[in-house]
Amino acid sequence: MFWGAGHAFAQDAGAKKAHDLLNAMIQAMGGERWLSLQNTYIEGRTSGFYQGKPTGMIGDFYWWHVFPSQDRVDLSKKHDVIEIFDGQQGWEITYRGKSPMPKDQVDDFIRRRAHSIETIVKVWMKDPGTMYLYEGQTLAERHLADQVTLISSANDSVTIQMDADTHLPLRRTFQWRDPVYKDKNEEVEEYDDYHTIDGIPTPFTITRFHNGDETNQRYVYKAAYNVPLPPDGFNVDGLASKIRK
Repeated sequence: MFWGAGHAFAQDAGAKKAHDLLNAMIQAMGGERWLSLQNTYIEGRTSGFYQGKPTGMIGDFYWWHVFPSQDRVDLSKKHDVIEIFDGQQGWEITYRGKSPMPKDQVDDFIRRRAHSIETIVKVWMKDPGTMYLYEGQTLAERHLADQVTLISSANDSVTIQMDADTHLPLRRTFQWRDPVYKDKNEEVEEYDDYHTIDGIPTPFTITRFHNGDETNQRYVYKAAYNVPLPPDGFNVDGLASKIRK
């Protein structure tokens, strides 16, 4: 086992099955190499959707991620439109300078980061208060999948569906309550078209859904791991000073 081997969790058959499957998923994703990654770089193309229909918003993206809480997304080939997510803050940088990103966009990004596969493994599974539920097999991405739900000590939950043969994650689902309307929202992320890059299986198609409607799809062209970060990688003021009108 990779994580949680010495932790106390309910030792019923379902909990043990769930925990064993999650450890098989970690091994399938690259094991200790994946666990010890310093950073991730993804390059590709993204498309937006509203109520399941294309919005026409299509563009290139270049994304650097440093666990646990630093992300930089460049949204043009000239690298002159940049989004920085650092901790709980989000900034947009253009030729006009820097400006705080809208709160709803920052909250959405932070929620997804807090429920990412990486955070689930590196944070949730290290917490001895996390509960594990094995919920049987189902279909995900046209594949037979094992379904596991984790419930954190803060009573937050996330569900992962893993390919029954390869153990790679196919779908991640979580819910959150709207602070204004108090209704529950469901966020789903699906992973498909895996390619092994530097020993790390990497999904080249990632699709997001909000309450059942497709909202975004990313197609990856290039992925790399443990790469040198760009100059002033997450320095908001430094990046703003370099972008010219």
